[in-house]
Amino acid sequence: MRKFLNTLFVLSEDSYLALEGETVVVLAGEEKRGQFPLHTLENILCFSYKGASPALMGKCAQAGVGLCFLTPRGRFLARVCGENPGNVLLRRAQYRAADDGNQSCRIARCFIFGKVYNSRWSIERTRRDHALRVDDEALGRASAQLSDSLPAILGETDLESLRGLEGQTAAVYFDAFDALILNQRETFSFSGRSRRPPMDPVNALLSFAYTLLANACAGALESVGLDAYVGFLHRDRPGRNSLALDLMEELRPSFADRFVLTLINNRAIRAEHFETQPGGAVWLNDEGRKVFLSAWQKRLAEPITHPYLKEKLAWGLVPYVQALLLARYLRGDLDGYPPFLWK
Repeated sequence: MRKFLNTLFVLSEDSYLALEGETVVVLAGEEKRGQFPLHTLENILCFSYKGASPALMGKCAQAGVGLCFLTPRGRFLARVCGENPGNVLLRRAQYRAADDGNQSCRIARCFIFGKVYNSRWSIERTRRDHALRVDDEALGRASAQLSDSLPAILGETDLESLRGLEGQTAAVYFDAFDALILNQRETFSFSGRSRRPPMDPVNALLSFAYTLLANACAGALESVGLDAYVGFLHRDRPGRNSLALDLMEELRPSFADRFVLTLINNRAIRAEHFETQPGGAVWLNDEGRKVFLSAWQKRLAEPITHPYLKEKLAWGLVPYVQALLLARYLRGDLDGYPPFLWK
């Protein structure tokens, strides 16, 4: 079991990271803004354009500390990877599976099954907790449609057909998503996904959460010896962490979407936390990112009982556990990949 440690978020755009002994130092010019022992860190997420010293990058790679660079708006730029001999037999098994359409579909349908299952239970949780505040009949229809699609997903043997089913269920889920927003309706309404760039506050929050989740999945996959760039559902594309995108599919509804809904419905994030660009793009401002990341860090530390292992662990460990289960399946230790099924 991988031990869950803290993640350091560096938000100031003028910050530079350097190595001092066994610590990471956050600098603004000559001013030292913070200093943190590396052995207490699991990941460093840097939202600064100034970057980090080569010495720190090398030390993080050697110590297994994830170091990821993002723009101040949260767009992924790069992740530091050092020498990684990994497990050559595991990676060869991964590449063989990725080259085999039937095997790829067998794994990909588990990711999509988990995504649709968790999407349904996200709707059901709102119906259960807020039955008097929502259109229960409409949400019930959406939930039933998602439930009815599960056997077809699990039995699908063609990747293109599987992608079609995924698109259909995603449309059903996002058509119902606006009804899951219970408060601050004047600011937070949702009419559909807009990605690059997000065109409203809800999409801005979803995109930011997905960026952080994708980075966590990429780090988890690399930590168990898998190649985060070679996927099964998402095919090879230069510069894309295809397997990380695969893995995060099943975690989007329970990990990211419910987190965004909680921020909105609990009024932790508000209208003043956003800014609109001339072209219409909507982004979290500096204060908004601080609120978001503070809540995200607390979320990662919250306990959950893993539905497959039946053991308690922190939410932040879920991507690592799923990466381990995927590695065990590819090695032949498991008969199938068990997706994360949340209620």
